[in-house]
Amino acid sequence: MSENNSNYPPLHLDEDREIVFNRKANLLFMVLSTFFIASALIAEFVGVKVFSVEKSLGLASNVQLLGMNLPSLNLTTGALLWPIVFIMSDIINEYFGTRGVRILSYITAILISYAFLIIFFAMALTPAEFWIMRQSEAGPVNMDVAFKAIFGQGMWIIVGSLVAFIIGQVVDVTIFHHIKRLTGERHLWLRATGSTLVSQLIDTYIVLIIAFHINPQTNWDLGLIFVIGTTKYIYKFIMAIALTPLIYIVHILIDEYLGEETATRLKQHAMQDRRTFI
Repeated sequence: MSENNSNYPPLHLDEDREIVFNRKANLLFMVLSTFFIASALIAEFVGVKVFSVEKSLGLASNVQLLGMNLPSLNLTTGALLWPIVFIMSDIINEYFGTRGVRILSYITAILISYAFLIIFFAMALTPAEFWIMRQSEAGPVNMDVAFKAIFGQGMWIIVGSLVAFIIGQVVDVTIFHHIKRLTGERHLWLRATGSTLVSQLIDTYIVLIIAFHINPQTNWDLGLIFVIGTTKYIYKFIMAIALTPLIYIVHILIDEYLGEETATRLKQHAMQDRRTFI
């Protein structure tokens, strides 16, 4: 073994640094993309549950402002994860550029579509008789009916969610990139939180319009869409602001892992939007 190894020429220092640079950059992209895709997929499937924010926090549901009753804040559970998805896209954009986020967004949309196709196929399968009825604390449960009720989201909701996801991601990365070109490395909070606030606003209303206004089965009035969308966006707005310190923490951890030289090179490549490490 030692004789074979001696036949290979020793690496120069620059080549050594280049190998470390590529290894760290590829590993970072893999970790970030894994969390990005996993968060988006989980958000789609847990989003079937709608919860009351006020009751979950132990607050009164009848809140008044200027003498008017504010609508109750009921959100899909997926709303807890979507701000994380957009923050992850901003971090990927910071180190790998707009191409990195767009590639991941398209892959994620394809995987979500694939997952729903598999679920629709699973719902069409004839269940085993011994599996159908189960006993629970609330009484007997028809597992097949429950499975279809939980996973069988309407086609309009799925289409609305996918369209909103793609458009929201494109808007997010575009705004992020333009702000960074203007401010450079300064004002991380502005490009990260600012792009998320705008993209989340667009995302919120696109989902509601496609799923409930265009959908002939519901055909919600645009006024109702505006009220519900505004209520949901208030939550997303608060979450985006509250998660801003997390962005700085993640950036510090990534820079420490990469080292100053590697982190700087990655950010430079990201601004030039090269394909080298994607």
